[in-house]
Amino acid sequence: MAFVEEVKAEKPLPAVPRTKRGPPTLVKYYLVLYNILSALGWSYLLLRTLTVVLNLDGSKLRPSSLVGRAAGAYAVVGADTAIVQSFAVLEVLHVLLGWVRSPLSTTLIQVSSRLYLVWGITGQFSQTHTNPFYASMVLSWALTEVVRYSYYACSLLGHESRLLVFLRYTLFYILYPTGASSEAFLIYATLPHPAFGLHADLHTNVRELLFAIWWPGLYVMYTHMIKQRRKVLGGSRPAGRTGAKSKSS
Repeated sequence: MAFVEEVKAEKPLPAVPRTKRGPPTLVKYYLVLYNILSALGWSYLLLRTLTVVLNLDGSKLRPSSLVGRAAGAYAVVGADTAIVQSFAVLEVLHVLLGWVRSPLSTTLIQVSSRLYLVWGITGQFSQTHTNPFYASMVLSWALTEVVRYSYYACSLLGHESRLLVFLRYTLFYILYPTGASSEAFLIYATLPHPAFGLHADLHTNVRELLFAIWWPGLYVMYTHMIKQRRKVLGGSRPAGRTGAKSKSS
């Protein structure tokens, strides 16, 4: 806090700093509801996927190997994952309406890339339905989103959870590489062999390009998150202060 000097009578009084205002009450509670429902949706997907991959229900119908069970994840959660992820288009609307302070470009990239994965890749190419990388992708997404949406809901309600702040800026060390690499390998699984070259099909060329840029994109996002973590957890600023912003995405 800056040292405040005594104000002399002949000098004009300093302007009173304006307090940052959050979203209107109705918008605030809508965003709280949105984030809670999103967290619940991803929690459901997380539990269902873990049940399949780890055979938590003890089903004797599943393969004995971990990879074999992971290959069956799409049959169980594929449709539900597409539905839950599709609701994220509302986050773009939230930014456009000024309800949250997330950058529009970042939100568009995040949402569109996820939608492309669930509708343009796994929704169009059956070879991805038995690919174990689908399970690792959904697990990475679900763990990330349960923490993220819970963090935003608590922030909107004025509850500063140091645990959620820590998880939000720590889990990415594992979940970014596992999630992004799973996405890339699912895209690769849809490519013809030989995989790279100029093809008559435009979508094939697009998928080749996406696979190539996925890795430098991961590096950029990964290093960005490392810097963000240092700002939030590594500096003198208390971790709980990060919950002051009202966001949904």
